[in-house]
Amino acid sequence: MRTDCLRSRTVVLILATLVTSAVPRLRAQLPDRLDEALQAIFDRNEYAAESFGPTAWLDGGRRYTSLTRGAARDLVAYDTASGQETVLVSAKDLVPRGSDTPLQISGYSWSSDQSKLLIFTNTRRVWRQNTRGDYWVFDVKTKALRKLGGQAPEASLMFAKFAPDGRKVGYVRAQNIYVEDLAGGRITPLTTDGGGDVSNGTSDWVNEEELDLRDCFRWSPDGRRLAYWQFNTSGVERFTLINNTDALYPTLTRFPYPKSGTTNSAVRVGVLSATGGATTWMKTAGDPRNHYVASAEWVDAATLALQQLNRLQNTNELLLADVASGVVRRVHRDQSETWVDVPDEVAWFNQHREFTWVSEHDGWRHVYAVARDGTRERLLTKFDGDITSVDAVDSANGRLYVTASPSNATQRYLYMSRLDGDGAVHRVTPADQPGSHSYDISPDGAWAIHTYSRFDAPPRIEIVSLPDHQVARVVTQNADLAKKIAPQLAQPVEFLSVDIGDGVVLDGYLLKPRTFDPSRKYPIIVHVYGEPAGTTVNDRWGGATILFHRAMTDEGYLVASFDNRGTPAPKGTPWRKVVYGAVGELSAKEQAAAVRRLAADRPYVDLDRVAIYGASGGGSNTLNSMFRFPDVYKVGVSIAPVPDQRLYDTIYQERYMGLPQENEKGYFAGSPINFAPGLRGRLLIVHGTGDDNVHYQGTERLINRLIELGKSFDVMVYPNRTHALSEGRGTRLHLYRLTARYLVEHVPAGPR
Repeated sequence: MRTDCLRSRTVVLILATLVTSAVPRLRAQLPDRLDEALQAIFDRNEYAAESFGPTAWLDGGRRYTSLTRGAARDLVAYDTASGQETVLVSAKDLVPRGSDTPLQISGYSWSSDQSKLLIFTNTRRVWRQNTRGDYWVFDVKTKALRKLGGQAPEASLMFAKFAPDGRKVGYVRAQNIYVEDLAGGRITPLTTDGGGDVSNGTSDWVNEEELDLRDCFRWSPDGRRLAYWQFNTSGVERFTLINNTDALYPTLTRFPYPKSGTTNSAVRVGVLSATGGATTWMKTAGDPRNHYVASAEWVDAATLALQQLNRLQNTNELLLADVASGVVRRVHRDQSETWVDVPDEVAWFNQHREFTWVSEHDGWRHVYAVARDGTRERLLTKFDGDITSVDAVDSANGRLYVTASPSNATQRYLYMSRLDGDGAVHRVTPADQPGSHSYDISPDGAWAIHTYSRFDAPPRIEIVSLPDHQVARVVTQNADLAKKIAPQLAQPVEFLSVDIGDGVVLDGYLLKPRTFDPSRKYPIIVHVYGEPAGTTVNDRWGGATILFHRAMTDEGYLVASFDNRGTPAPKGTPWRKVVYGAVGELSAKEQAAAVRRLAADRPYVDLDRVAIYGASGGGSNTLNSMFRFPDVYKVGVSIAPVPDQRLYDTIYQERYMGLPQENEKGYFAGSPINFAPGLRGRLLIVHGTGDDNVHYQGTERLINRLIELGKSFDVMVYPNRTHALSEGRGTRLHLYRLTARYLVEHVPAGPR
């Protein structure tokens, strides 16, 4: 036995030596200049833009609060018009008994009379955006500081918020809702059935991720009741994450995750008294496992407004519920042959006789005013263009503020229209400020915190008056950052309009080396996303990603990106929804066509040296592009991809593809794994084993398929990292070093 083992080990060592000598070794290091640039971006964080906040409006907008910068962060109030500062809460007042350091404020909110401050601190991530932590209440007058939750475990509270009168706080703990009286400290559990399959006041994984449902309870305007979502995940299959590194034996994390076509959670909304008692459930129609309650907001103390989507998400109904009886009635319905998007907010105005509604039924994403009884609908945004968000409803002055960009889908501007529907839509953002703008508008509609950036210009934040857009003061200019990056902008970004034929023109951008010579040929790296959840071609500051691209141009690469049809650019409904039932197929085709067209128009694009990379949906499109168009793409880096669409969640995948049982051909055609035989170039697949969103399972299946096919490829696995691939010291730097090294190794840099 021992002789056989030694003989076997000898054979293995000989084989390993032969294999090692036959495989070219990767360079030990990146080019020095590139490695230094990546360390500055992702390790030393030298190019981080200065931010402002978190902020909160006070007195309707006459004041706002923000945290000062530095280790000890005071909470300061600013007079909006004059900028005069007043320290409302000093950091030294936020030192708990028994501690010598102030609370680190992750978030805060004020009571209605501004006498108390609710502080969120000591946070822990649950899933994705959900966090739990500790909540403290600070009394501004007495300077008393008190932790909420009684004997609750550390960092176990979620979504705490003041009652309208400021005397109580509601919060979620261990999947149940509690109300704590601030005067006496009494804690009342409003629900007791939470735990296991049942969640009260907080959502399941898929509703959090895809419908942004996190904080799932609402105080009534009079503070007498609370409305809340309840999710029942019994019958939903569990997914298991395996942690092999943190203990002697693997540990498992199991959570409900409905993959496309499988059983969903049962969702319902109930209302109960703030002092406890039985829940009155809203009597929504249909199977609760095949409908989604996308929003629940109080209209008045007796009425709750619900948005209910069907399973296919092609019908969204606004329901008004009588909270005493639970009886609901439909007042509005939005339908589509593809999918409908859920309005982020339904705003009530005209003394609650009308509400705003966003719909695409006329071919554009427009805002409408709908009568409370559903009998009348008026168009408020009268122009041939899409709105991308509703920013404010200033009912006192009869104004609606929206973000749009009718003539350039890469940019964003503030527009104003009248709530009575009369007159045209007017641009509020000054015409001499091209780029992307966002606005945090005060409750009275008189002021806004305005953030403005361009692709090559970091954010500038200022206080402006509305609707005249006069600048009261600049609060963050990022002048030092702008000066620091100036040398990298010797070749400014070039925005492209790429005609790929059949009347289809894609937006794109192109970055060139500082020493660019149009008479020579350069390799090109294409950054791709390409799915309905996002765009890459945006005239706004892109932070670390764009700085990475700039670093690659310094090595002698062109870097480009294109937004194919099906991405959520504001270019009309047909543009976005042409991919219904066929996500993944059209994107790869149009991405390849854009590269070919660019090379035909720009002889300096070297079609023999084309690389593509992307993450998430971009990882999927990298695979589809490499497998379907191997004549175009020679190298690819696919990060956290979805190789098989049947493995992704119900809400996202079914919204754009329908049910897999009813669209088998579409799911097959959109899934890269089915086209793996086409791989001819060099491919690196990257994934985190702790990815709760896009599971490593899909990458393992793809690896098996590529092995079956005898394909050569490379894999990098990040243990226990999530979809963000950001956990753990050095992870982001390692990821971008890896990506850069793979590109440099397999796509020779520099002009020819």
